[in-house]
Amino acid sequence: MQSGVAHNGNVELAYEVFGKPGGRPLLLINGLDGQMIGWPDGFCEALADHGLQVVRYDQRDQGLSTHFTGRKRAYELTDLIDDMMAVLDAMRWESANLTGMSSGGGLAQYAALLHPERVRTLTLISSIPQYGNPILLFRYIRFPGPFKLAFRRYGESPGEKKRMVIDVTQLGGGRSLPLDEEWVEQVAAESVRRHYPDSHARARALAAGRAAKMPKGGIAGIGQPVLAINGDEDPLVRPAAGQKIAEKVQNGRFVLVHQMGHLFAQPLWQQLVSEIDRHAV
Repeated sequence: MQSGVAHNGNVELAYEVFGKPGGRPLLLINGLDGQMIGWPDGFCEALADHGLQVVRYDQRDQGLSTHFTGRKRAYELTDLIDDMMAVLDAMRWESANLTGMSSGGGLAQYAALLHPERVRTLTLISSIPQYGNPILLFRYIRFPGPFKLAFRRYGESPGEKKRMVIDVTQLGGGRSLPLDEEWVEQVAAESVRRHYPDSHARARALAAGRAAKMPKGGIAGIGQPVLAINGDEDPLVRPAAGQKIAEKVQNGRFVLVHQMGHLFAQPLWQQLVSEIDRHAV
């Protein structure tokens, strides 16, 4: 694994690379509240073993990348897409396959519309079709789902911050194949060590999403091949979300993964790696 820093103006974006130069380029995009270490090392290495050069990165306001302050919108969704392109530039990739997890899949949809020449394919895991209207997204949300922790309060100590990250991560586990507890604890501890969690970062990211303008025609304008993957045990997002994505885009395919939650446990890595490998060009 190698690490680097991409630049979009004054914003620095930390990234890590798995695999050899010359492999099919694959950019992993994490979801809301997540740092790039949420993509497990072993999963990234498995993708690299299939001939992909894999990059994971911390979005702005996450991990080791540039952070902002305040409770209000501090940047636009287009800034997040430009950050993504800056990582591609740092890798000297003219284009790449994009794999987005949850809200990272939403960003990937916008990237395909705003920079079609730089996006080869999309793989959208546990994602929701983008409409440019946040209210429409709720039809795909399971309740109470993401709102289970709405009234839970956490202190400011490192231990409390770690507990918060653990709770948020475990919220995405499936019933049959829960997330590995040791891995969850390690990711939580490392997340706190890399950057102390900012309680307002989520609000800033959500504000950028709410203000986003969808290009005319919406995701029906996505011409790249799209693979939508959802789990049948996702406690947050209904599989109908992935089905709708596959229906709306020009070249879509939907895969329902049994025993998968919103996030995926290690026993499912082989299936997901195989699907991504088959889809990437």
